[in-house]
Amino acid sequence: MGNTNVYDLVNNKILELLEAGTVPWHKPWQSTTSMPKNLLSKKGYRGVNLFMLACQPYSSPYWMTYKQATDLGGHVKKGEKSTPVIFWKMLDKDDTANDKATTGKIPLLRYYSVFNADQCEDITTPPIEEASNPFTPIETAENIIMGMPMQPEIKYGGGRAYYSPTLDYIQLPKKTAFNSEAEYYNTLFHECCHASGHSKRLGRKSILEPSYFGSHEYSKEELVAETGAAFLCGHAGIVSNTIENSAAYIQGWLKALKNDRTLLVHAAAQGHKAADYILNVKPDDMEAEA
Repeated sequence: MGNTNVYDLVNNKILELLEAGTVPWHKPWQSTTSMPKNLLSKKGYRGVNLFMLACQPYSSPYWMTYKQATDLGGHVKKGEKSTPVIFWKMLDKDDTANDKATTGKIPLLRYYSVFNADQCEDITTPPIEEASNPFTPIETAENIIMGMPMQPEIKYGGGRAYYSPTLDYIQLPKKTAFNSEAEYYNTLFHECCHASGHSKRLGRKSILEPSYFGSHEYSKEELVAETGAAFLCGHAGIVSNTIENSAAYIQGWLKALKNDRTLLVHAAAQGHKAADYILNVKPDDMEAEA
């Protein structure tokens, strides 16, 4: 694969992450205090590889190739997808054009595929030191969460943040894994907005109907959750700390939707309804819209 194709591979992966709502160079929590590294060599990854691996939804900092997993006596779980890691390979130059021999080195960009230890079975990894940042609850944000009608169960642990519509619960990393209190609440508000769409709450179509990743309804639901979270951050007084990240998140989804700005208007309206539900604000409590 030539240099151009490898660049395309990396760019496509970053765009895929943006379209999935992940800003590759910003993750509001740390799964561990260790940066991504190869399990066998224990060497840390550098450059764009650091971003590519660090933003993946796994709790382990250790990565390996398919062969390395096999050599260690384990195996990659069925159906797991690899992540590309790029590197420069220096090839000997042998140019005999015009009957003039030329020697030297030519840099050629290459890549190989790796899997996280979480994607493997029967693999032993060194003990992992979990991130532990100071955490002081923000009273206004806590009151918003506690006041949410029919609040879903909130579970903590692991390196992912998501809402399960089927089981109606929210999963978050530990509070001390987040880089700041504001980012913790912004993430929790986002997942609570998803939960507001459950059939026993607002019954939002983009939550009720099955949709595949990257589809119109899936993308719209992400916009609903993020705009709703932005509204809630405003009520909690932490909007200045989170609005820049929200803007980058939303822009990622708009790119996925070919910059359909009209969708953002409709999603924002649904996001406002989600925020009102969580704040327990009834339509009669609001001024009539012009």
